[in-house]
Amino acid sequence: MTSPRYAPAQPRRWLALWWAAAAGGLQAASLAWPGNGQPLWWLQMASLAVLAWLLSVSQGWRRGALLGGMFATAWLTGTFWWLYVSMHTYGGLAAPLAAAAVLALAMFLGSYYALISGLFVHFATKGRAQSAIVFGAFWLLAELARGVWWTGFPWGAGGYAHVQGPLAALARWVGVYGVGAVAAALAMLLVQVRMSDLRSLRAWALVLLLGAIGVAAALDRHCAVEACHTPIQGRKTPVPLVLLQGNIPQDEKFEPGSGVPMALQWYRDLLLQPHRALVVAPETALPLLPQQLPEGYLQGLQDHFAQPERAALIGLPLGSMEEGYTNSVMGLRAGQSEAYRYDKHHLVPFGEFIPPLFRWFTDLMRIPLGDFNRGALVQPTFDWRGERFAPHICYEDLFGEELAALFVQPGRPAPTVLVNLSNIGWFGNTLAIDQHLAIARMRALEFERPMVRATNTGATAIIDHRGVVMHQLARHERGVLVGQVEGRDGAPTPYAHWAGRWRLWPLWALGGLVLMMAALRKRVPKGPRHTG
Repeated sequence: MTSPRYAPAQPRRWLALWWAAAAGGLQAASLAWPGNGQPLWWLQMASLAVLAWLLSVSQGWRRGALLGGMFATAWLTGTFWWLYVSMHTYGGLAAPLAAAAVLALAMFLGSYYALISGLFVHFATKGRAQSAIVFGAFWLLAELARGVWWTGFPWGAGGYAHVQGPLAALARWVGVYGVGAVAAALAMLLVQVRMSDLRSLRAWALVLLLGAIGVAAALDRHCAVEACHTPIQGRKTPVPLVLLQGNIPQDEKFEPGSGVPMALQWYRDLLLQPHRALVVAPETALPLLPQQLPEGYLQGLQDHFAQPERAALIGLPLGSMEEGYTNSVMGLRAGQSEAYRYDKHHLVPFGEFIPPLFRWFTDLMRIPLGDFNRGALVQPTFDWRGERFAPHICYEDLFGEELAALFVQPGRPAPTVLVNLSNIGWFGNTLAIDQHLAIARMRALEFERPMVRATNTGATAIIDHRGVVMHQLARHERGVLVGQVEGRDGAPTPYAHWAGRWRLWPLWALGGLVLMMAALRKRVPKGPRHTG
């Protein structure tokens, strides 16, 4: 007679749900801690470990799905609750409707995590290392689904909490989703540690192996960013920068009698200063089409930047009623026959295009929404003083796999500096600013290229190729950030190589392979036990 398998005690359902919700709230806080806005990698793993523990003691996939959905809903609501500000404060949507819309979005996106949590409980394995791998792979699939499906909204992915921490060294290899998957696997492994493992040679061997991998990754990243194997020859002189932060009130930004003349005057005065630098003005800094600008306004800017040692990247809309409109960047410098142009590729649902069947929802708001034309995925860089600046607009920097395409174009040199022009004034003075800064830092880590950010309300900053914020303006204040940036010509990172060619398909394949193996293992019947 054999003794029944030991089943860990499960907390009461209401208590388990409360723990899952609380852990989800801490997961949101780990991305940008309230008060200082700093990411906390250890809190991200600790809060996810709470969910891992709840799932590891759960019996039944339905309960696992409920716990995963509760965790994810609390996490995502706590991450992008500031959407309420744009819809209610600036859009005029009734407060209950705005709150319900945020909650509905969080629940919809949280359903991916509910599904993988239920699958994990259903396919649970006895081996601790196997369980950790399965949980990490399943979590990866949920993060990928959120980041890709329905145009993708990966804001607040768990990997962004690791822009400063031991897992940051992995970013150049596997990107933010890979970092998040490793963190999930480690969180599950953490909750499965037992006192008996302290006497297990296999456990210590696993710890040593993980430590060796971490040290190797850190040394590899150090050599990559410091070019200790292949020094960069003929390093160029750092390029001087002037980044403009107008802090134009969002509720006045597009008003002809207040925000529009305020923006046109302030930005023109700063752009026409005798700076011998690259001047960057944020997304829609000039809130009018070129043909709507006062007579001589644009020509004056073109004449000013036609002089040597001066250049500018300026956010403004372009187009016409006949050809359509684009959210764009205009580049001005000496020696060009026509102005440089970048058109935003990854448009924001409800902000820059209206999804089918949702016109009624946007009609409830007083935000100037419309359907913009989409720019090409790969567009030329803005070349000046030996550097190749690659602009992108607002939340386009969430999609590292799209930026990676710039690094693998045959016959076209990779960018040396990434430039983000943003306006997230729609979300008020909230943690959205800190979260967006962490996103930019992750892109710098993935590609080992500096990131320059010019924004309306923050965070206007200069980030080096190691993901370190070198200079930053105070948020929600009008100001000018004067600094410099040193572009990087090194070979593209491994992440840039594979993501630029195959997007996120290698990660999808890895997660899918683990899911298939877990399903097959579940179906294989166990042989009879033989007792001696």
